[in-house]
Amino acid sequence: MLGEPVARRLQADGFRVRVLARSPERALQRLGDSYEIVQGDVGRPDTLGPAVRGCYGVYINLNGEPDPASHDRIVHRGAANVAHAAAQAGVERLNVITGASVSDENAWYYGTQAKLQAEAAIRASGVPYSIWRATWFMESLPLFVRGRKAVVMGRQPHPWSWLAVEDYARMVSRAFGAPEAANRIFYVHGPERFTMRQALEFYCSRVRPEVRVSTAPLWFLSLVSRVTRNNTMQSAVDLMQYFEKVPEQGDATQANTLLGAPTTTLAEWCHRQQA
Repeated sequence: MLGEPVARRLQADGFRVRVLARSPERALQRLGDSYEIVQGDVGRPDTLGPAVRGCYGVYINLNGEPDPASHDRIVHRGAANVAHAAAQAGVERLNVITGASVSDENAWYYGTQAKLQAEAAIRASGVPYSIWRATWFMESLPLFVRGRKAVVMGRQPHPWSWLAVEDYARMVSRAFGAPEAANRIFYVHGPERFTMRQALEFYCSRVRPEVRVSTAPLWFLSLVSRVTRNNTMQSAVDLMQYFEKVPEQGDATQANTLLGAPTTTLAEWCHRQQA
């Protein structure tokens, strides 16, 4: 959802792009043969040295399975492994995406804790870095739709500055070529603020008008997940309990000034999805 658009934007902006993939065959099928694709795994440090050798910059976009151990292994230690390999190889720039709510006070949630640890590993590597604390992406809205139903999990009262991935990819690509973007944490916010329900209703009204949007209480979903022993659902409940408590954070002024503010509105993004 995020890594592929960044790779495509980097290539469009004139970078030669090498992609690390556990399955090169799947990556080739997805991206085509205009990218250099190497096999490797962030959990296997021996595969990372050859992958980053000769690279000017590295972009890290990792997502763990929905449990604390996986987030520690992939999001935290995987990023640390890449950062170490990049430092050993003489890479000049590191970019990593974490999240707009990442902060010490929110480290009680295992996903945030892993991202904080990843940021610390990046900073400790000695490689000039840009850390991207991005808000909710518009591209996540279709994930809430199942058939003819879309469910908002919990009240989700906080408004978010919804961001289009194409705007984000442009900013990442520009940062690789901007010396002043080094050693900074960038908050990235889109141009409009909507609650989760407002954004989902807008998306469905424009792109999926047959879909009905409803709200399910988190306590009920948690009960169902325990009765059915559905760990994936319980992890989703945990995530939405987190976002129900934690509002959007950070000031995007620095990112907007240095790299150009995101401009894609939700209406424009929905129009592109229709097309």
